[in-house]
Amino acid sequence: QVQLVESGGGSVQPGGSLRLSCVASGFTLNSYAIGWFRQVPGEGREGVSCISSSNGWTHNVPVVKGRFTISRDNQKNTVYLQMNSLKPEDTAVYFCAARPNACSGFDPGRYDSWGQGTQVTVSS
Repeated sequence: QVQLVESGGGSVQPGGSLRLSCVASGFTLNSYAIGWFRQVPGEGREGVSCISSSNGWTHNVPVVKGRFTISRDNQKNTVYLQMNSLKPEDTAVYFCAARPNACSGFDPGRYDSWGQGTQVTVSS
């Protein structure tokens, strides 16, 4: 059974940091690209960051570039999203999602498996 489980969300003040984890089970993570998305109520899922399977190529959207870093530990079957210099507009539910091999933009329909999400709240 393919499963992704996110953790690490929480409440922080502006300028703070969080590290999200996405643990995969039921499949070998190193054959999949993993994307992080976020969603606020009433809006669609917004792509944030992605890491490809083979060469570890990464891509961050401009609004998080320089603040968020995606990485993977294939031995632990885990992908991380380190989020620094958090802003109130980063508040959302964050999801990880998997698709075979390479990142291919941030169309949610191109990702096959999804986690349940973890809430991130940035507020003073």
